[in-house]
Amino acid sequence: MRPAERMIRRPGRTHASCTQSGTNVQPPLRHEAIVALLARSGEMTVEALAEHLDVSRETVRRDLARLDADGRLRRFHGGAKAVSVAAAALEKEWPFAQRMAQNAAAKKAIARAAAQLFQPDDSLFIDTGSTTIAFAEALAARQSLVTITNSPRIAATLAGNHSHTVFLIGGAYGADAGESLGPLALEQVGKFRARHAVLTIGAVDLSCIMDFDLQEAEIAKAMIERADHVTVLADSSKFDRRAVFEVAPLSRIDTLVTDIQPSDPMARAIAAAGVQLIVTDSGG
Repeated sequence: MRPAERMIRRPGRTHASCTQSGTNVQPPLRHEAIVALLARSGEMTVEALAEHLDVSRETVRRDLARLDADGRLRRFHGGAKAVSVAAAALEKEWPFAQRMAQNAAAKKAIARAAAQLFQPDDSLFIDTGSTTIAFAEALAARQSLVTITNSPRIAATLAGNHSHTVFLIGGAYGADAGESLGPLALEQVGKFRARHAVLTIGAVDLSCIMDFDLQEAEIAKAMIERADHVTVLADSSKFDRRAVFEVAPLSRIDTLVTDIQPSDPMARAIAAAGVQLIVTDSGG
């Protein structure tokens, strides 16, 4: 048995702990223990890892940052997952109601940071997603914006501030996310020209941003085509994933707002594409 996997059981506890106090374990050995724990459980929170390893949450966060940079796991807000779990996420997306609850704190932090990027009289396309709904809530407090969206929920949120001008795109109603889709929606997007497109995505890898739904990808593409500046809102769970439908190459993105610094290969690809990266660092 490898040293990193040598565990003991304590009375009244069902999980495994390192035989030494975690504070006395050298980082390389602790890193191996983290990777082994994630290999068995798939994903764990920072709190659970800290308890298993008998170390502080701050120590776990530093360890996760190092291991993520080395490509040995994938961080998300509040925890980490095994690399194999991230790979298994290919071509899979949870129902919208479930996505609204996932990484909610990270999405709100992204939304607050993104809302500060826009000034009165700016015009924005906003597509439908859990992060763009949070963005609309943060944006509502701004003044005198022109927004075009295919989400009735986003339109209603922004219309609560009477200084905004809101255009709601119509079309076939997608019940899962509550959005307008299809040829009629695409035709209406084509009637507008905006300074900005603010988009949420399903996945991003070293070359492009992607989505899991063809019709949603088409809406995003149409908005990009009719906008001068593209801002993508993506929490850290979207990085180093693949989805079925490409939306745009990284080079077409102007600004990317996320919650945690991406892995080194991903950060290099973003920089090479000339994308402005904004990291909220919301405590993942």
